[in-house]
Amino acid sequence: MNLSRTTVITALVAAFGVSKIFKFVSDLKAVDYLPGLRVPFQPLSLLSVLVPETSWNPGVIFVWTWRHTRNIYRRFGSDTVSAVPFLSGAPSIYTRSIDVAKQVVTVGHKTGAFGKTDDMSRALLFWGPSIVVAVSQDQWRKHRRIAGPAFNNDTYQLVWNTTHKVYSDMIDYEGWAEKGTINVPRIQSLTIKFTLLIIATCGFGLPFSWREPPSHDGQMSIQQCLEIITLRNTFAIAAPQWAWKLPLPWIRQTRQAFDTMRAFMNSHVQARREAIHSSADDDTSKDILSLFVRASEDDEGKRHLDDEELIGNIFALLFAGHETTSHSLAATLGFLSLHPSIQDEIVEQVHEVTKGHDNGEITFDDYSKLDKVLAAFYEGIRMFPSGVYLIREAKQDTVLNLSGIGEEPKMLPVKKGTCVVVDMIGVHYNPQYFPDPEEFKPARWYANSTSNPYIADGEDHTGFSIGPRSCLGKKFATTEAVCFLALLLRDWRVEPLLSVNVSTGEKETKEEWRERVMQAKMTLTMGRV
Repeated sequence: MNLSRTTVITALVAAFGVSKIFKFVSDLKAVDYLPGLRVPFQPLSLLSVLVPETSWNPGVIFVWTWRHTRNIYRRFGSDTVSAVPFLSGAPSIYTRSIDVAKQVVTVGHKTGAFGKTDDMSRALLFWGPSIVVAVSQDQWRKHRRIAGPAFNNDTYQLVWNTTHKVYSDMIDYEGWAEKGTINVPRIQSLTIKFTLLIIATCGFGLPFSWREPPSHDGQMSIQQCLEIITLRNTFAIAAPQWAWKLPLPWIRQTRQAFDTMRAFMNSHVQARREAIHSSADDDTSKDILSLFVRASEDDEGKRHLDDEELIGNIFALLFAGHETTSHSLAATLGFLSLHPSIQDEIVEQVHEVTKGHDNGEITFDDYSKLDKVLAAFYEGIRMFPSGVYLIREAKQDTVLNLSGIGEEPKMLPVKKGTCVVVDMIGVHYNPQYFPDPEEFKPARWYANSTSNPYIADGEDHTGFSIGPRSCLGKKFATTEAVCFLALLLRDWRVEPLLSVNVSTGEKETKEEWRERVMQAKMTLTMGRV
């Protein structure tokens, strides 16, 4: 019996369709028919990235782009919803509930019910295993114990003093002292360089300055390398080896950035090893680089790191230690430029705190008194969180309680292998926690001025992640941010650089500037550790 080609193709298409229907129904059961998105591809998948964003393909960052027009939580009337693809990908659960987030990230970590996904961790293993991407609790604890001693009050004092020095160097080198007005077309170019110098100097003990930023053999600067790596990380992870050899300018530039970065790290590791083996090191240095290099030298100890782990941790902490803080500072300055009255409040506090100090000097002892500066930074992080998603995978069949405070329990069964995505944009723009979420209101973070239990304790600020794996470098970041902002706002008024319409000669409004400039862009980052 001969079957026509048409018959065979029809049968194959029918079989494919039936298999997808069965999978779709099975995936709906896996999330207990929780209302939510029904889309062709899992929103965080490569296909979702490659296919243009539409109403039926929301894209990776739909929680930002749809937050006004098609907010999924308002649309489905719940702070926890599902995303079930009918063509490709596994079902997942998205939540903007802090209570659910803590069940997943905090309780789930302790009980072993939830953990980091193997796929996401593999995506960040290009440089090697590290404290940021460690999947197993034992591996994470080992890396955390090694790095932990580097974060102490002596380090924070050093961060404050170094921030002072780098700020002064920046003013002198950029020639700002002789100018009344400075136009900065891209504030990130300053904040990235600034935070990179702080982590390189204070975290790794590397002798760099504003005039001589980190570089390797006079090649591409480390700042340029990290910016290229941020933009091209997806290519580096997904591209086969032969693709790196293609004679395209942007691939050559990418290869140079990655090669320079690896050579930079290897050279400083070797130099630190030599110092440790000589009298130049007294075995008491507590900077991150020294601690990790010593761990790599401890062949028999429980904290031994192999070379891959050593480089992985150095890159992760160098990258995560400056990139997230730099973007948070840029966002904070952007919002402050739109709110001169808030700037005035901050400057008034700075002057009040430093009254009686020689030349108005701002010291590390003033850190705890500058709560309005810290509040502005927290609010900048809230509105532009550096980590968009916290993704955890159910390691066993479990349940989540979706009910709010004082409500009857509403239990959601979660099957093993299901991913729960904590949507940090959703959390930070959830009016239950932050009334008027679109408004820049640092006052919500002022010390002893809020009755909101979700933000009354700054230690629980979700911009630095949630649970036992929250950011190890939080105080490091807030110390340099408070010092930098206090110095800058004391000396300068920050205003938006409004563009001018060439045809009409009219300047754009502040609202138009915010709509044009203050927009999010999704990149693959290490996030906060």
